[in-house]
Amino acid sequence: MLRIIDTETCGLQGGVVEVASVDIVNGKIVNPMSDLVRPDRPISHQAMAIHKITEEMVADKPWIEDIIPRYYGSPYYAAHNASFDQRMLPELPDSEWICTVKLARRLWPGIKYSNMGLYKSLKLEVETPANLHHHRALFDCYITAALLLRIMEESGWTPDQMVTITGRPALVATMAFGKYRGKPIAEIAQDDPGYLRWMLNNIKELAPDLRMTLKHYLQS
Repeated sequence: MLRIIDTETCGLQGGVVEVASVDIVNGKIVNPMSDLVRPDRPISHQAMAIHKITEEMVADKPWIEDIIPRYYGSPYYAAHNASFDQRMLPELPDSEWICTVKLARRLWPGIKYSNMGLYKSLKLEVETPANLHHHRALFDCYITAALLLRIMEESGWTPDQMVTITGRPALVATMAFGKYRGKPIAEIAQDDPGYLRWMLNNIKELAPDLRMTLKHYLQS
C-alpha cells in the first residue's frame, strides 16, 4: 500500500489547516480521508487566496494532534514536494517518503513539474471530488495518486527504488514562489544573484533541494 498525503497551510512557514490522503492498493485509488484542522497561527491572506479555506471554516475544528492518528498505518507516504508535507506533519510516525516531484524530474526532464502542470501535460485520467478544487488537499491527493500510478507504469520503479530516488539531492529548475515564480533559477542567478543570497540567509524553511540549487548556481 502507498498512501498519498497532502496538506494545506497558513503559509510557507506552516500551520496546517487541512490534511487529506488516498491510498493506492493493487493499482486502484481507494480510501479517501480528509479533515479541516484548527491551525496554531493565523491564515495568511496569500494562502487563503489559494486554497479558499477561511478562519471561520477551521475555528471549531480539532487540532492536528487529534486528527493525525487517522492517517497512521502506511509503510510508504507519497506527496508532491514531499519534503514540505513531511515538515508540516512531524506527528506522523517514521515511514518511508516518496516525492512525485523528484520522480517526475528524473523520468521526464525539461517539463513543468507543478501538480496541475503534470496533470495536463500527461493527460492524466482521474475522477476528482466534485465539490472541491485544486489546492484543496483531497483534490490534490487524487491528482498526485494518478501521477504516481503513471510514474510507476512508465518507470517500473518499486516503492523502495522511489524512496531511494527521493532521498537523492536534485537541482530545482524553476522558482516556485516569490517575485520570480516560474522563472528558471539559472536565469535568476545571472540577473539577480543578490535575491538568491537573501533567500539563503533569511528563509529558514527552504526545501533542501532548493537550498542546494541556490548554492549551486551562486557558486557557479
